Parts: sequence; structure tokens; C-alpha cells
Amino acid sequence: MVPLTVTDQMGRRVAVPYPPRRIVSLVPSQTELLFDLGLGDRVVGVTKFCIHPAAAREKAAVIGGTKNFDFAKIDALRPDLILGNKEENYREGIEQLAVKYPVWLSDIATLDDALRMIRQVGMVAGTPERARQMADDIAASFAELPVTAPPHTAAYFIWRKPYMVAAAGTFIDELLQRAGFANAFAGQARYPEVTAEQLAAAAPATIFLSSEPYPFGARHLAEFQASCPNASVQIVDGELFSWYGSRLQYSAAYLKSLIPAD
Repeated sequence: MVPLTVTDQMGRRVAVPYPPRRIVSLVPSQTELLFDLGLGDRVVGVTKFCIHPAAAREKAAVIGGTKNFDFAKIDALRPDLILGNKEENYREGIEQLAVKYPVWLSDIATLDDALRMIRQVGMVAGTPERARQMADDIAASFAELPVTAPPHTAAYFIWRKPYMVAAAGTFIDELLQRAGFANAFAGQARYPEVTAEQLAAAAPATIFLSSEPYPFGARHLAEFQASCPNASVQIVDGELFSWYGSRLQYSAAYLKSLIPAD
């Protein structure tokens, strides 16, 4: 195989045997992407959190979590490409793997970042046209989302005890904005802790409780309604807000369904 030298989303130059035949994916959304690009037979290693498709953890070896790799298992798989992500994986582990193997890293904060990742993964893995078409279709679906004026205010919770929200600089915030929501905690960065008093003061029109990483359920609705009696409080599919691979094919339609009627 002739090496293909590419630049990942961290600006790192990576030489990959082309096309790669033994891929280890350290990121659930990128695992799903590989399978949806028709590359499932080349995926030899995944994390325990790679739940989509269901067959991923049956066909490939499970090499630990996203932040605790089993290096011996990875070595045994003899990968010729490892796919990781700046936020979901840990730097020390990535650096250790990069000494031996080609490691391509994504860095996702916006929809454009995600679309670029899809195209680049398709290119480096050997299915550029299929990936390009997928990215174009996703972009078109988001372009059809209606523009609301003024935008509805929303708070998006990812954790409980302590409360944590998705604020500015996150992919979730980007998708909220794409759907016409103004983030009630846009003045803060990343995933800050907030109190019930801060939530009441922010007074969002809508409160979204994500299904992941904390498994919010119907039993939590009243808890948030008490802080914001006038808000609409609802459970949302966290995967459609935060998985930045091929699952984005379904995200725009889902976001549209959440936009309140004027």
C-alpha cells in the first residue's frame, strides 16, 4: 500500500497506508460513520461506548473506553489507521498510540467541522465520493431549517448533581443555534456547572434535558419545572444533538420538530 499523507483537524500531518485495511475507532460517532460509509469490514477495534451500529462491538474487538485504552489489545490488532478525537479521547493515550501507528484526530465545534470530518474520513479511509455525498446531504438538510426571529431561549442540560449545561463553544450550542435557539448560558464557555438559582435567573423559554451522558428521564421534569414554572421542559435525544458523524443525517429533521410554534 502506498502511504497517503494527510493533515488532520488538529493540524497534524499523518501518513496512512492507503487504503487502510485495519482501522481502530476510538470515537462512537466516528465508528458509526465508518459503518455507514460501508467500511465496517475494515473496523477491527472499537470502544465499549461504540453502540451504533449494534454489530460494531460484535464484529470488532473492544479496546476499552474512550479515555482508557487497552494498549495490548490495540497492539494485537495491528491497526494501520486509528481514528480519535481531541475532546473525547485523552492526550496521553493518543500520544502513546501515535508513536507506533497513524492516528488521525478530529476536532469538532461546529457543523462545518463535522462535515469536513466526514469528508476527510471518507478520503483517508478510501470512500471519498460516498462521504462527500453524505456531507452534502447533511448540509442541505440543515439549510432547510427555518429561521426564527427573535430566537427562542433554551438551556440544554447534560448532567445532574451537579447541574451542567452545554454553553458557548460546544457542538450542542452550534446545533441549538442552527435550530433557532438562543443559548440561555451563551455567556459561559463549554460545560459549566450551574445552580437552580442561576437557571431561574436565566429564565429560558425552553429547557432541554439530554438523554446522554446523564440519562435524564420523565421523573426529572418536575424538578426543572419548579425552577422555571413558565418554561417548556422536555427530554431530548442527546445523540441527535452531539453525535457529529453520520447520525447528523437525522438531526435537522429532529431539531425542526423541537422548534416551538409561534
